Order: sequence, then structure tokens, then C-alpha cells
Amino acid sequence: MSLEQQMREKLMIGLEPVRLEIINESEKHAGHRSSPGTGESHFRVLVVSEKFSGVSRVDRHRMVNQLIAGELAGGVHALALATYAPGEKF
Repeated sequence: MSLEQQMREKLMIGLEPVRLEIINESEKHAGHRSSPGTGESHFRVLVVSEKFSGVSRVDRHRMVNQLIAGELAGGVHALALATYAPGEKF
């Protein structure tokens, strides 16, 4: 299973999002000094979940990071997060 699939599964289970987008941006960073060259190192994630209601942006990011800690430790070099509760504008 790819890192993207692993992250998607964990976020779906842990956050029950109404919207989840995971965009692999690794190709934009190919050849950069810190890029591992795996094709799965840089991701942009959009999560809209009721579980974020009343939660600060920092705590939302912590929630996501805790759910995918294994992927962050095992290959994901960069992760850009956009986290929203339903009804919030983005």
C-alpha cells in the first residue's frame, strides 16, 4: 500500500471527514537536496471534518499528525495541511 493510501485510510477512520483530498506534490520537488526521490515525499492535504469543530488550527494539525505519525516518520518529508470544520470557508 502506498504512503498516500495509508494516510487516506487512517484519516478516513480517525476523522470521518466529509471531504478529504490528498495531493502528491513529490514530482515538484524531485532533485531537491532534501528530497528522498521516492515519489512519495511531499503531500498537500485538505480535511473537512466535524471533529474539528471548536478546535484550534494548531490542535487540528496535531490531530492529523498523530493519526499519520508512522508515515511522517517513515518517508513523508513535507506535509501541507488545510483543516476545516464543515461550514468554514476555505
